[in-house]
Amino acid sequence: MTTVAPFEILRAGPRFGAEVVGVDLTAPIDDITAQELRRAFHEHKVLVFRGQHLTPDQQVAAVSVFAPPFDHPTAAKHPANPLVYPYNVKQTGKASTWHIGGLWRDPVFAIESLTYEVVPELGGHTLWADLQAAYDDLSEPFKVLLESVGALYDGNAENYAQGSKKNAPGEPVEHPVVLTHPVTGRKGLFISSSAKQLTGVTPAESRMLLDHLLRHASSPNYTIRFGWKPGDFVLWDNRATWHYAVDDYGDGERVYRKVLGVEPDAGTTERHA
Repeated sequence: MTTVAPFEILRAGPRFGAEVVGVDLTAPIDDITAQELRRAFHEHKVLVFRGQHLTPDQQVAAVSVFAPPFDHPTAAKHPANPLVYPYNVKQTGKASTWHIGGLWRDPVFAIESLTYEVVPELGGHTLWADLQAAYDDLSEPFKVLLESVGALYDGNAENYAQGSKKNAPGEPVEHPVVLTHPVTGRKGLFISSSAKQLTGVTPAESRMLLDHLLRHASSPNYTIRFGWKPGDFVLWDNRATWHYAVDDYGDGERVYRKVLGVEPDAGTTERHA
């Protein structure tokens, strides 16, 4: 029997990304719809739900359809729900670099989500890049090399909280630069602009490889772009994509809420299949 999804998918690009039409996330989600949403999420990696206007509790419930919400140990919490993290870029700063969330922990967050409350009249879009597609386009010898290469990141969770001054780096956390996705089994690059250095290679090789990987993975060939209105809700696969908040709106307002999700059986990231 073929299950027909009880909603419509509008693809944002040929590789990944989609808008979901016909789902009301302010209401309870039935089992069939939840199953189909999870299938769509792993296929499209970034899902946008327009005009949902979710409350903090509803945003947590929406993320729970896909993965258990994560209780961040250092982030400022929303007074209505401690699993919701409020952001106002005038106080917390702008995330205008290509990055993956939660690199202070292993494994990283499975899912990140945002509910937009205030957005600039113009600009303030978000870019995502498909790290799995970027990996697919590498040569086979280069893929073999990268299987034994890792990247070091700051392991201090305090430095990842809203508005952190990042004054005290923690013990480094190492992640592979090639990640086998724990749900789909698909390989992808796993790299972020905050990488301190690569392991398994010399310092000179690290600088050369890191520069190449960051430029390759952020190529326009692998990207999609979404603009926002108040009430829009987006969630993305943090292990298959990275993202960039475009800073083209000057001192305009941008206020949103974040909820994170982790896999219930999450273990240490795999270097290869």
